[in-house]
Amino acid sequence: EDLGVQHRLWVYSGRRGVHCWVCDDAVRKWSPALRAAAVEYLSLVKGKWGPRMGRWVPGRVDGVLEEEMRSWKGRWGPGRVDWLREPLQAEFPRKKDSLQRWELLRARAERTRASGRTTASGPSYADWEVMLQFCFPRLDINVSKGLGHLLKSPFSVHPKTGRISVPLDLQRLEQFDPFAVPTV
Repeated sequence: EDLGVQHRLWVYSGRRGVHCWVCDDAVRKWSPALRAAAVEYLSLVKGKWGPRMGRWVPGRVDGVLEEEMRSWKGRWGPGRVDWLREPLQAEFPRKKDSLQRWELLRARAERTRASGRTTASGPSYADWEVMLQFCFPRLDINVSKGLGHLLKSPFSVHPKTGRISVPLDLQRLEQFDPFAVPTV
């Protein structure tokens, strides 16, 4: 919407990604440099998890990411939460699952912010940075800027998963289950 794009088709890739087919005539004529600039503008999380991860603005995040993080059952790695590592390493083994560990990290970061203490780089938003890193979508700049890059066609078969690439209904996105799509 920020770029004035009107005609979009969202397609589940059959694996872990989503493709957006932009069908506006003007956008299809954009140069690779303009496409790259659009992706840069739309990218909130830059880079992989770690100390050099791109910075972000906490105000751009809402409860959706927090709900996603609460349901996430994976593990988190090091990075901007390094200053918390030692105290958390002692307490993490006493927690029975990742949700309890998440609550512990979140509480520590909230206490640090409330107390007015800061880390070397400013106030601690480690909890929000973990959420962003694991839950916020990433844009593939090479797919987006390259005119010759293959785009996942609806109803094609993903070569590694055998799942069918299907269009997404944004009005019913909450009901979409990527593991329930047809397979070959």
